[in-house]
Amino acid sequence: MDSATAREKALDAAETLFYGRGVQAVGMDDVRGASGVSLKRLYQLFPAKEQLVVAYLERRDERWRGRLAAHVAGHKDPERRILAVFDWLEHWFAEPGFRGCAWINAHGELGATSPRVAEQVRAHKTAFRAYLTDLVTSAGRPGHLAGPLFLLAEGAMVTAGITGTTQPAREAREAASTLLSAG
Repeated sequence: MDSATAREKALDAAETLFYGRGVQAVGMDDVRGASGVSLKRLYQLFPAKEQLVVAYLERRDERWRGRLAAHVAGHKDPERRILAVFDWLEHWFAEPGFRGCAWINAHGELGATSPRVAEQVRAHKTAFRAYLTDLVTSAGRPGHLAGPLFLLAEGAMVTAGITGTTQPAREAREAASTLLSAG
């Protein structure tokens, strides 16, 4: 197995395990077993577990933001695009195995002890907020509305992860609609 294939298999296994069970509950041997990549190769690719966690979060970030953008792009009206973010969150919250936001979860586990993980989490959240800002300004709305919309989305993610329901996305969408009507 070449390095690129081994890396993808390791990341696939890490993503399933880290997201499903939590980063600290999963050891490199668990990733080895689930990926079929030898422990020696796994450590050649990721000399420390922290590097594997950061790579998992980076790859998940690309996928997550790509899926969100694709959904939002399906709407022509710029204001509807803003609300489409919350519609997409509702679909995401309904996915089998949804356990909340991977970045919030990773930060809760490792943010205080791993500057690299904390940096990756901040990068993801900064990119998401910038995306919302672009949507807001593209709709001709004042950029300062992005902050409250970001907080509504983030609050929905946390609440959905805890409650295991999609209701927080609908409630956040209603609040976003009210905010846009007032703004």
